[in-house]
Amino acid sequence: MGAQHFIETDAVAEGLPRLAARGVTVGYGGRTVIDGLDVSVPPGLITTIIGPNGCGKSTLLRTLTRLLKPTAGAVVLDGEDIVKLRTRDVAKKLGLLPQAPVAPEGLTVADLVARGRHPHQSWLRQWSSDDASVVERALAMTGVSELADRPVDSLSGGQRQRVWISMTLAQGTDLLLLDEPTTYLDLAHAIDVLDLVDDLHESGRTVVMVLHDLNLATRYSDHLVVMREGSILAQGHPRDVITTALLLEAFGLRAMVIDDPVGDRPLIVPIGRTHVQLN
Repeated sequence: MGAQHFIETDAVAEGLPRLAARGVTVGYGGRTVIDGLDVSVPPGLITTIIGPNGCGKSTLLRTLTRLLKPTAGAVVLDGEDIVKLRTRDVAKKLGLLPQAPVAPEGLTVADLVARGRHPHQSWLRQWSSDDASVVERALAMTGVSELADRPVDSLSGGQRQRVWISMTLAQGTDLLLLDEPTTYLDLAHAIDVLDLVDDLHESGRTVVMVLHDLNLATRYSDHLVVMREGSILAQGHPRDVITTALLLEAFGLRAMVIDDPVGDRPLIVPIGRTHVQLN
C-alpha cells in the first residue's frame, strides 16, 4: 500500500500541538484525580503516559478524548476547545482505542472495522466504494485481511487488538490514542501489537498510549509523560527521563538503569528486597 498523506491543519502549520491540556482539573464523585494539569502532545511522535496505579493515566487519556469533561481548564484540539466541537468532528480527527473494548456477540471483523467509517456517514453521504476501500486498507495495514469474515469474539487477544486498531484506522485520523493496548496480552502478542503501533507512527501518525510495562514504554516511545498523584512528574525522551531517582520517586521502585542492548533506549532492571545492587 502506498504512503498515506494527511491534511495539515492550521495548528500544525503554525507550529502548535495538535492536542493539549491546559490547566485541566478532573475528578469523580467529588474526588479530584487531576488538578491543574498542563501537557502537550508532540506531533509526529509516539507519546506514552506512565505512572503507578491510580495516578490518573487513563483519566488523562479519557479527558484528552472528551470522554471526561474537565471541571476546570480545557483540552484543545487543533486550536479549538474540544468540548465545543461536535462529536462527529472530533471522531474525524481523533481515533480512540479504549481499555479492553468488547464487540457485540457474533459481529464480524469486517463489520466492526466498517464502524470506523460512521463519523463520515450522514443522510446525504451514505456508504460508498471509497468507504469500502478505506476499510480494506485498514484491514491490510494491520494484517487482518484474512480474518475479515471471522467473528471478533472467536479471535485471540492479539488478533482482537489488531482488529480494534484497524477500526480506529478506518476513521481516517492521524491522531491515535490507545488506552493500555497490551492489557491481557502475553509478551509475544504485546510486542506484535506495539510493532504495529510503531509501523503506524512511521506512516505519519501521532500516537498517545497508556502502558504499564516500563521497558516496553521506553523502547517504543519517543516521548514519555510520567505521572504521580494526578500531576506530571517528568516528561521528555526516555533517555532524558528514566533514571534511578525518577523510578524511586514515581513508583517506589529500586532499579538499575542500563543501556538496552537491542536499542538506543534505557533498560530498567528492578532490584528486589533480597537482591544486592551490583556496582
